[in-house]
Amino acid sequence: MTEEIIIAGFGGQGVLSMGKILAYSGIMEDKEVSWMPSYGPEMRGGTANVAVIISDERINSPVLHNFDTAIILNQQSMDKFEESVNPGGVLLYDPNGIIHHPTRKDINIYTIEGANEASKLKSSKTFNMIVLGAFLKIKPIVKMENVLKGLKKSLPERHHHLIPMNEEAIKVGFEKIKEVQTV
Repeated sequence: MTEEIIIAGFGGQGVLSMGKILAYSGIMEDKEVSWMPSYGPEMRGGTANVAVIISDERINSPVLHNFDTAIILNQQSMDKFEESVNPGGVLLYDPNGIIHHPTRKDINIYTIEGANEASKLKSSKTFNMIVLGAFLKIKPIVKMENVLKGLKKSLPERHHHLIPMNEEAIKVGFEKIKEVQTV
């Protein structure tokens, strides 16, 4: 099993953190992992993306041009990465702020209203965990207990009191994901 993922959105949406948690989770399952972030100098508000590879086999290169899954959190990322999803792959996106929805007919498309659900939880910082939960519902490539360990590893200790709230957000993502199209 090899899963090649791109997570893309604005800086400040937790894009890099989501990728880091997935990477830590893979490591805890003794999988081969690559985590390769990319972001502009603006950071918050600028575009950011991270390529994550989780594999049972040795990873030849962390550089990817096509992906099994794209997790898209803004229009610029949709414009840039929709065509990079492999046929039969998955595109998961938050429709908030998306003007041009995906049009491909050869990929599986799902939505998660992460921004709205985070607002209901009264914590915008749980947005990325809601999206991560939705992804893990579609592709359970790592075990939930390892996701929680990865969350603990990636959060500074002073924020560990937020782990139960983030765990709840992951469960919300699991429940609220919507299938748009499957091939």
